[in-house]
Amino acid sequence: MSEVSNCPKCDMDNTYFDGVINVCPDCSHEWTDSEEQAVADDMARDSNGAELADGDAVTVIKDLKVKGSSMVIKRGTKVKSIRLTDNPEEVDCKIDGSSIVLKTCFLKK
Repeated sequence: MSEVSNCPKCDMDNTYFDGVINVCPDCSHEWTDSEEQAVADDMARDSNGAELADGDAVTVIKDLKVKGSSMVIKRGTKVKSIRLTDNPEEVDCKIDGSSIVLKTCFLKK
C-alpha cells in the first residue's frame, strides 16, 4: 500500500486514503493521486472557497496553537482587517495585539 502524501491544500501530514480518494481531516480537502495539483490559483480563498481580499473580516474554524508561544487561537475568533501575503495560502492579521500569519484553510469569511 502506498503512503499518502501531505495535503496539497494545507500541507498537513494527517491524511488518509479512504478507499477511493485521499482525505485531509484538518481542512476537509479531498483529492486523488491522478489529479494535477500544478494548477495554481493566485487568489486567496477561505476554507469554503470564497475569495479573500485585503481588509476582509474572517472567523477561525479550528483551535490553533501558535508556534513559539503558549497562545491558543480559539475556534470562532473573529479577525478583522486581514492583509494578503505573497503566498495565496496565508494571510497576515493581528490577534490580541500580536501580528500573526494564518493559513487560509483554517478561516471562513
